Amino acid sequence: MTETPAPEFADRHARLREAVVGRSLLGRFSRLTALLVALSAIVLSLSSYFVARYSLEHELDLELLSVANTTADSISNDMRGMGGLNNSALSTSDVVLVLLRADKGQSTVPNEQVSFQISDADLAIARTQMGYSARTTLASDGQEYRVVAVPLQIDSTRYAVVLARSMGPMLATLRQLRELFLGASLAFIAAAAVVGYQSGRRVVQPLQELSTAVKRITETDQLVPVGHHSGSEVGELARSFDSMMDSLRTSRERQKRLIADAGHELRTPLTSMRTNVELLVADENTGMLPPGARQEILADVAAQLGEFTSLVGDLVQLSRDEVVTRSPEPLNFADVIRNAVARAQRRGHWLTFDVQLEPYFVVGDSQALERAVTNLLDNAVKFSPQDGTVFVGLRDGVLTVADQGPGISDEDLPKIFDRFYRSDKARNTPGTGLGLSMVDHTITAHGGTVTAANTAIGHGAVFTVTLPPAPDEALATLDEDE
Repeated sequence: MTETPAPEFADRHARLREAVVGRSLLGRFSRLTALLVALSAIVLSLSSYFVARYSLEHELDLELLSVANTTADSISNDMRGMGGLNNSALSTSDVVLVLLRADKGQSTVPNEQVSFQISDADLAIARTQMGYSARTTLASDGQEYRVVAVPLQIDSTRYAVVLARSMGPMLATLRQLRELFLGASLAFIAAAAVVGYQSGRRVVQPLQELSTAVKRITETDQLVPVGHHSGSEVGELARSFDSMMDSLRTSRERQKRLIADAGHELRTPLTSMRTNVELLVADENTGMLPPGARQEILADVAAQLGEFTSLVGDLVQLSRDEVVTRSPEPLNFADVIRNAVARAQRRGHWLTFDVQLEPYFVVGDSQALERAVTNLLDNAVKFSPQDGTVFVGLRDGVLTVADQGPGISDEDLPKIFDRFYRSDKARNTPGTGLGLSMVDHTITAHGGTVTAANTAIGHGAVFTVTLPPAPDEALATLDEDE
């Protein structure tokens, strides 16, 4: 005997399951609904059938026992004439009579055509004269009969009056019930299949819309939302899908804008570097450059490389800030500002830093916030005059960074935080035009705001940063850590 290989058995099992349950979700829903209703209908029909059979048999037994007791009284009064009973009288009552003695002797009415086998239960009734018996047996005419036996004693002789009645009418009634239950079950199953299909279609329709939306996105690359939301779990899934589409659309727009801006800004230093390199190559072949020009071009190339490196670094950092999400933590914003001021002092050692900080606790990423404050301070260092002063203050949760530079023109103020934007005053200063944009992005991501303005004294720019305070539960966590 050979065993069926496991892969073939698994494949056969999968095909059988697919044939029974269905491949699509709608088919599965319809078939499972019809199957459950079918099982319920079968159980209910069988239960009803057996209850009806038991009830009919019980009523038949009670009727036969009543006739048997009446017959026993008649026979006890006229034993010789069998109580005046004959074949015609018994036929009218639709019963067959057997008078059974305790010694197994039997008596029947004359001309009785139907006979049946006497059982031990009937004989026990005759011998014990207690209780009654009821059973079903097959008679000589090939039909099923219901048989009951009741005790009868005449003088010292013990008998059992055994009566039998054909179960044909009862079986006909049960047959009609079976046909009725079968028809009703089939009708319920068909109705359940239709209702299950309709209900399943309503349930599956939002999923099909989601599937269609995904296929449309795959084929057309257009992030189009579903737009049809219900109050069910599927509707919640559709809302989540649309939210994901919005996030992807926003992310794609940011990436496109970043790539476009980066390509535009990278083109300028690359073009200048290419021109200078071509001049150096041409000079190597022809010696066309005047004395000292070669060193100036090399110095220009070195400066352009530095600008190019700074620009690439800012682009990488900006892309990380838009993608990476760090776990926020409670922190003292004043400590973050102190670290940023220390870095700025090393870069602007010729300046004076007037720093006045009050403790202020926020929830955020300390590295990102320190980088944002450093960018503000670097901007102040860049535009401050020799021996100037940079004012840094944190009071009532508001950070203020002010310098003594030329300030910001009115036409530049609305664009100061745009990516790669550089005012006419900043054209000749080092930088990429991304610093203030990164500040705005970081502060906004922390739920705060940053604004730019000119100082009241007429010269110098002032930047103001506000961040929401840390909630009490976060401060409690900070106290436990300390």
